[in-house]
Amino acid sequence: MNVLKIKELATNRIKKGFPLLLELDFVNKDYLVEGEFVKLVDRHNRFVAYGYIGRERKTIGYVLSLNESIQIDESFFTQLFKAAYDRRTAFYADDQTTAFRFFNGEGDGAGGLTIDYYEGYYVFSWYSDGIYQQKDMLVEAFKKAVPEFKGIYEKCRYPKAPHKSRFIGGDKASEPLVVKENGIHYNIYLDEGWMTGLFLDQRNVRRKIMEKWGLGKTVLNAFSYTGAFSVAAAMGGAIKTVNVDVANRSKERTKEQFDVNGLDSNQHEIRVMDVFSYLDYAKKHRLTFDLIVLDPPTFARTKKRTFSVDKDYTELVKEAIHILAPGGLIITSTNAWNVTRDDFFDSVNQAFSGLNVDAYLLEEFHLPEDFPVDKQHPESDYLKVFALEKAKK
Repeated sequence: MNVLKIKELATNRIKKGFPLLLELDFVNKDYLVEGEFVKLVDRHNRFVAYGYIGRERKTIGYVLSLNESIQIDESFFTQLFKAAYDRRTAFYADDQTTAFRFFNGEGDGAGGLTIDYYEGYYVFSWYSDGIYQQKDMLVEAFKKAVPEFKGIYEKCRYPKAPHKSRFIGGDKASEPLVVKENGIHYNIYLDEGWMTGLFLDQRNVRRKIMEKWGLGKTVLNAFSYTGAFSVAAAMGGAIKTVNVDVANRSKERTKEQFDVNGLDSNQHEIRVMDVFSYLDYAKKHRLTFDLIVLDPPTFARTKKRTFSVDKDYTELVKEAIHILAPGGLIITSTNAWNVTRDDFFDSVNQAFSGLNVDAYLLEEFHLPEDFPVDKQHPESDYLKVFALEKAKK
């Protein structure tokens, strides 16, 4: 294991629990080798931590342990996976939810890797070439910690990866695979690019829509992807949903989600078009909705425009406010890690104040319980969701 000397500021930060390694932390950057486990020492050559080198966004690696007496080997990761399993006992016991996050990066002790559970199948997501170089050992450690898996898939989410997605062990899942969340069925595709068809971090939002906010409502689901929010609303008694997404396959996938729950997809609108274009159309035709969900990608480019959360979200909310019924509810959401909670709320609030419309914050959502985050790294709590009610006058 290579021994790397780190600067004093980095030493203090890591000792306090900060899980990321930054390029400027190291005295000599020439010794940084992608994929290597490293022993970090201070300027007096005293042990600080163990970590690994794996370039990801602004990060060059992650801290793994502050305990000098342990070894970073297969047994170390087996213990991490066993601990993750134990923390999710309640999820395994819940027969109404069979899809959740099993391992959440640095929140579970090893940044750069997440593992999701789908009805007995597990999906590994690798976020750097560095962590992927340790794949064989990590998968073997997982198999020892969780021997009852049905099958394993992987997603490589870093530049120049050998592939986006592939099956790597056990038995292959049916396509689609049907999972449950809060008692609702969803069709999942484990080997179609980076996505599976359901964003697991929005589970609590969908539950609230189903249990409280959907009954008797007309719903606009913008950037609808596979229509999961709409299905939750329909299962909760929504009168009608309109699903808008620019991706062609969203229509077929959304129809599937209604059908698998015994809902008549013909009673719901599914439009393949630019969201801003639909908002303009709805405004011109004086359409209104009782519930609007705005959960756009962090960045998107269509033939008509480029959208980014940090620059364009206020304008998006403004356009949606025009077609939100008095007393209606708007759910604003982003998973942009580089946008703080306060900045995101300001962008939403600016839309209402810019139109001189009053709104009341009903509820705020963060990542659900199966997505633990490192308290020393607040950016890892990336999900920010605000539900606001438009004033009736």
